[in-house]
Amino acid sequence: MFVLVGATPVMAHEERPVDFPDGSGSVPAYRSAEPDLIVCKTDRADFERRISDFPAELKDRNIRLFDRCQSNGFRHLQEAVNAVDKPGMNIAILPGLYLEEPTQSAPTGECTRLKAPTSSFGYQVLSYEQQERCPNSQNLIAILGKRDLQIEGTGASRNDVIIDGRYKKLNVIRADMADGIYFKNFTAQRSTFNSLYILAGDGFVIDDVLTRWNDEYGFLTFASDHGLYKDCESYGNGDSGIYPGSASDVNSDRGYDVERYSMEITGCRSHHNMVGYSGTAGNSVWAHDNEFDHNMAGAAMDSAFPGHPGLPQDHSKFERNLIHDNNQDYYRHVREGTCAKPPAERGYEKGVVCPQIPVPVGSGVIIAGGNYNLFQDNWIYGNQRTAFVLHAVPGFIRGEEGMEKQWDTSHHNRFIGNHLGVDREDNSRPNRTSVWWDGQGEGNCWSGLAGPSNPRTLPECGDKPGEVSGGSDRIAGEPVKLVQLLVCSEYDVRARKLPAGCDWYGARGVERIETQIAIAVAAVLALVGGVLWRRTLRHDRWGAAAAGVGLAGLVVDVFGSSRSYDHTVIPAVSLLLLGLGWAGMGLRLLQRRRVFGWVTVGLGALTVLDACDKAVVMVPWTPFSPAWLRTLVGVAWVVWAVIAAAGQAEQVGGATSESRSQDRATAATGDDDVRTEGPAEPGPDTKMAAS
Repeated sequence: MFVLVGATPVMAHEERPVDFPDGSGSVPAYRSAEPDLIVCKTDRADFERRISDFPAELKDRNIRLFDRCQSNGFRHLQEAVNAVDKPGMNIAILPGLYLEEPTQSAPTGECTRLKAPTSSFGYQVLSYEQQERCPNSQNLIAILGKRDLQIEGTGASRNDVIIDGRYKKLNVIRADMADGIYFKNFTAQRSTFNSLYILAGDGFVIDDVLTRWNDEYGFLTFASDHGLYKDCESYGNGDSGIYPGSASDVNSDRGYDVERYSMEITGCRSHHNMVGYSGTAGNSVWAHDNEFDHNMAGAAMDSAFPGHPGLPQDHSKFERNLIHDNNQDYYRHVREGTCAKPPAERGYEKGVVCPQIPVPVGSGVIIAGGNYNLFQDNWIYGNQRTAFVLHAVPGFIRGEEGMEKQWDTSHHNRFIGNHLGVDREDNSRPNRTSVWWDGQGEGNCWSGLAGPSNPRTLPECGDKPGEVSGGSDRIAGEPVKLVQLLVCSEYDVRARKLPAGCDWYGARGVERIETQIAIAVAAVLALVGGVLWRRTLRHDRWGAAAAGVGLAGLVVDVFGSSRSYDHTVIPAVSLLLLGLGWAGMGLRLLQRRRVFGWVTVGLGALTVLDACDKAVVMVPWTPFSPAWLRTLVGVAWVVWAVIAAAGQAEQVGGATSESRSQDRATAATGDDDVRTEGPAEPGPDTKMAAS
């Protein structure tokens, strides 16, 4: 789900090769007719206790259905599904706890010898034919190829019908190539992957369903079209509560002109998960009027995993959602070893979540390699890292090697009119920052921001789609940010590997990779610059002043790299001081080493330009930020400075007595214009002394 995760052995979701539906389907409508098939238990006393508080009319209906079920109903949902023999049938599930005992057992016979690829999670990636042959090898309930089937709980709420996988199967419910399926009013829980999984379906509705306590996902829909999630809830999941992965890519070539959305998600709440909402290739998803709260991150979409049709991700629309207080740190359960236990022993029901992939804790919305996404009129508040994260994902991460694919993400994302740092009642609930952006991409823009951002300056959205003020078009993000993402991506839940140096996992102060880089750079530049100054400019008052300004810039840079100041003007101030120091030293060096002096002046100018880029206005129409050029020139400068300092030392060591006398005279008079290259022409005093 997140950037550069190709460096880790974990895949977000591995499935057989599958194509999008042809799009000829439609969102199914709810049918209120009496059920064709009924599922119930036989314990009447338990049943009556469960319905005792129901409204009279609903209680009477359930009693009537219970009596009917005793004579010609089913005791397990899988049995009822198997009895479906035509499209358009309704299954009613009466209040009760359904463990589906006949399908809980491990596969036997030929189902233990299926030849299929093994995923990085250890399960086999079965073909559709293999799923048909062994429907309950991986699924507590398998719905394969059934059309226009409706499954509804008859309770007063979704908590009255509970289908419990007890961590015996990969999926609690799998609906595979089941066009037009409608799920309503029940709870599915406790799988080693998904509670409710819909694959390759054209037309589905998830209506008032709760999923919880799964290793991976609550709801997972994949390679599907004409889908609707409404009034759903999900919590306690190791990846995301709601995952519309590889939604049908109906707008991939339409730019800002959106024809329709393949998925609609509305009225749902997803909380206390790793991520509330996520979707690799979550294309053309319209998510509105939902709540994503108290997760590690609120919502995310990405282009970071291979094997997902529809990459790179594009054209999601988020509006009127509440995305708040996503600050849960579930990595502690990995660190302390809880997540190394079998799933049934981890304590999911007590609030444990085992995060499956790397994610920056405290983020509202994450776009990791998405294009043409629109976020407008959302309330995003109380997130302790940032409201929005945006960065690119190169194509090789998802297995695409073409050069043009390496910078085809993070373009034309718009963030317009969102309510940042306040709740719906206009109470102040600030995010730590508004935006964290790596700087890559074109056409990205923001309006209506509240609070600082990193970088401090951002392109602003115009009145029409595609209008951007102060935009940029860069094929690479900021170098230090790319290093940070690379380090943080090395997370592995099974190996209990939490990368050192990444503050997503708790690194602070000098533990953070950004601060370590700043310290290392400061140490090298201070050492090399100090030696150069001593060899060439230590008797030059202006040279010493320039060196002091540069040294101050290095010190400020170390402070500015800390999490407390990385979103303030301090990093830009450090660059400004360092740039002025370099430029000043370069000007003094012109009298001694002209070419090297001009290079030093140029490096100073690039550094000042980088400061302006980060704090004043982004430099437009450049494929790389000034930070890249500054870094490359800086490396060359360090090598050159070492050579220059060494050459100066050799010259001083082998100088004539006349030149050493001249150096002493220079020190005494402060005359900065005395040449040091070779012995000076003897003056009258020197000639008299010689005679």
